[in-house]
Amino acid sequence: MAVPEAIRRRVEQLRREIEYHNYRYYVLDSPVISDAEYDALMAELRRLEEQYPELVTPDSPTQRVGAPPSEAFAPVRHEVPMLSLDNAFTDEEVRAFDRRVREHLGVERVDYSCEPKLDGLAISILYENGRLTRAATRGDGFTGEDVTANVRTIRTVPLRLLGAGWPERFEVRGEVFMPIEGFERLNRWTLRHGEKVFANPRNAAAGSLRQLDPKITAQRPLDFYAYGHGVFPREKLPDTHHELLDRFLSWGIPVSPLREVVQGVEGCLRYYRRMLERRDSLPYEADGVVYKVNRFQWQERLGYTARAPRWAVAHKFPAHEATTVVEAVEVQVGRTGILTPVAKLRPVQVGGVTVSSATLHNFEEVKRKDIRVGDTVIVRRAGEVIPEVVKVIVEKRPPDAKPVEPPERCPVCGAEVVADPGGTLIRCSGGLYCPAQRKAAIKHFASRRAMDIQGLGEKLIDQLLEKGLVRDVADLYHLTAEQLARLERMGPKSAQNLIEALEKSKHTTLARFLYALGIREVGEVTAQILADRFGSLERLMEADEAELARIPGIGPVVAKHIVAFFRQPHNLEVIEKLRRAGVHWEAEEKAAAPKPLAGKRFVFTGTLSSMSREEAKRRVEDLGGHVTNSVSKKTDYVVAGENPGSKLDKAKQLGVKILDEAEFLALLRQAGA
Repeated sequence: MAVPEAIRRRVEQLRREIEYHNYRYYVLDSPVISDAEYDALMAELRRLEEQYPELVTPDSPTQRVGAPPSEAFAPVRHEVPMLSLDNAFTDEEVRAFDRRVREHLGVERVDYSCEPKLDGLAISILYENGRLTRAATRGDGFTGEDVTANVRTIRTVPLRLLGAGWPERFEVRGEVFMPIEGFERLNRWTLRHGEKVFANPRNAAAGSLRQLDPKITAQRPLDFYAYGHGVFPREKLPDTHHELLDRFLSWGIPVSPLREVVQGVEGCLRYYRRMLERRDSLPYEADGVVYKVNRFQWQERLGYTARAPRWAVAHKFPAHEATTVVEAVEVQVGRTGILTPVAKLRPVQVGGVTVSSATLHNFEEVKRKDIRVGDTVIVRRAGEVIPEVVKVIVEKRPPDAKPVEPPERCPVCGAEVVADPGGTLIRCSGGLYCPAQRKAAIKHFASRRAMDIQGLGEKLIDQLLEKGLVRDVADLYHLTAEQLARLERMGPKSAQNLIEALEKSKHTTLARFLYALGIREVGEVTAQILADRFGSLERLMEADEAELARIPGIGPVVAKHIVAFFRQPHNLEVIEKLRRAGVHWEAEEKAAAPKPLAGKRFVFTGTLSSMSREEAKRRVEDLGGHVTNSVSKKTDYVVAGENPGSKLDKAKQLGVKILDEAEFLALLRQAGA
């Protein structure tokens, strides 16, 4: 069926509108529609493309999610080589560069186009008839890798150009980079998922762009700034480099907002000093600034050496890396209980700042990098990012270097340390008592879905802790109106209101109380499951991991956290103090009632015709029974459906009672299910 012309026009209109709004949002940082309006445009375009798949094009905004994974990157021969820049590290070297330029041109003064030198990955992007057709890495300067599918996923890179006046075929040269905020967010994600963290934003950008699966690249916070051109019709070039960047911007291609044209070498040095002062506040990593002769005609006259243009130079910032020695490793406990190893370093200057400590992220990272006390290490500092140990110089390791082992007990409160799934992060299990976690514990305890203590906000909690009025959540119930009234911004009326809110909160439910305790992975739903299943706090505290893990919705990980929490004496002390203070709830009579199949162990084999295996398991567990996967002498019943397996044979060998499906259903009816 032919696509109606009106639909074709609407699809084209939607693509133009979406690309324009992408340009306003990602490039100019000045959106003119709301997120909801933008989402509505994208939803309409997706719907039309799904209805008429023949209209889908590679440059549609809907296609930025990435193409299928590639087994390798095809080589791309650069028509115009992507050369490196010569570096200058001192003002004198910059003046020498300027002197060579002026002498070669025979002029007294040169105007330079200046911009920050981003620490990312150089890319060449080919546009043909206004559409992105190819993107390639620098490679060795003459041959790069085809990363078109991945570059298409970067939202700041236009798939189709805006405006008019662009050549039919030309190349944009620029830098793919990862903003610092995105880099930190990515590393937090990798830590949570037990994966290797990236050493710096440049490595993260390079690793993200060279993923064989573009869908992974699409999930990474990559950005792009253009800084020049490759293939470009000479007759279409403006007079200056700065004008060309302005044209790029008008076509929707992002360029640095900090670019400037300056007069002479002193203008270059003033620009460098301004950028150096702003270095740590820039949203991305910059390792220097670049000066380029602004007039293209003069660039042509100056030409190239074998490896670099004579008309440009990179003026590098002071290094953000230095070498020092790990003198000790301390463990810090965060507000959520995560234990983080921190290297105490022999003080060293890094990027103009004295550094005496650096994060080691987690103990898995310490093990992976094989960091030991006494090691000589390379330390890196970038912007506002906390200094970190990049690598160990193993060749300088002393014979008495000591390996770093994770503690078994919290260094702050002495509670047991528990590993998260995957073992990457370890946490203190003394959440109710540990001084490092007090503020977070009290804030959660008082929250609306927990104990709902109205009026107990973050600033008031800070005052209570600072003045020593509260050490754990149970101390809240021993506060007096007189104590509260003396606090900042309280007064008698506010103090009395809080006392009444505390008194009201004492009458709660078991589920709310369990949620308020802040047990790892125990949210509202899990707390309700536990309350329904056990009916009393005492019964829950007596449960072991195996019993808890068998409960639908709990599982082995949460079971481990629950048992570890109730194993800590300090947590039990706080719970007892809360009960003595009057915190109570109605007994969960339904849940507490005896279960007909309590303590009975079932194993299923074969297929049941009346219900699924999961449904059968749920009905047994609702009646108090346990379902396991293997047959043993402790098994009470083996339920055999159609085509039973080896479990049936083992049941016969061990003399375990065997039920067919009819007998199993009769047992359920008898038990009341």
